[in-house]
Amino acid sequence: MNPSSTLSSKGQITVPQEIRNRLGLSTGDRVEFVVEDDRTVIRPIRSAPNPFAKYAGILGTFPGGEKAINDWLRDLRSEDDPEPR
Repeated sequence: MNPSSTLSSKGQITVPQEIRNRLGLSTGDRVEFVVEDDRTVIRPIRSAPNPFAKYAGILGTFPGGEKAINDWLRDLRSEDDPEPR
């Protein structure tokens, strides 16, 4: 027997475990319904991987941490500001 589900009064369904496993779905994942001629297909929405993720942390930490970075940015911004605060 094929996996099935019942539509709730709010238009919701529970995707059977077998189908979640097959599609690699977990809590919070999004799916889309694609209409193809006389059938409708459910498939996961996969976002493109961040191309910069592999570089995260490559430079290590900034000396002085987050406070030093914020101070540095504040100084840079005040150089561009025609009226000092």
